[in-house]
Amino acid sequence: QVRLVESGGGLVQTGGSLRLSCAASGRTFGSATMAWFRQAPGKEREFVATIRRSGGSTYYSDSVKGRFTISRDNAKNTVYLQMNSLKPEDTAIYYCAAACLGGNYDYTGCYSYWGQGTQVTVSS
Repeated sequence: QVRLVESGGGLVQTGGSLRLSCAASGRTFGSATMAWFRQAPGKEREFVATIRRSGGSTYYSDSVKGRFTISRDNAKNTVYLQMNSLKPEDTAIYYCAAACLGGNYDYTGCYSYWGQGTQVTVSS
């Protein structure tokens, strides 16, 4: 059974930092595209960042570019999201996604596996 488990969320002040982790089990994802999405209350789930297989190319949404960094440790089957200079509008539940089949890496429907999410709250 494949599982993705996110951790590292919490409450932080504006300008602060958090590091999210997504640990995968049940299969290895070293050759899979991994991503982070987020969903704020009353809004649709939106793309945040992706890292292509084997630590390749990374892509970010315009809203987080320059502040967030996605990385992966294939030996640990884990993907990370380092979030700096956090803003109140970054408040959301953050979801890890794995195994995008195709090139639409910013589309939720591309991913086969999802975690349960971790809450990030940025206070002003």
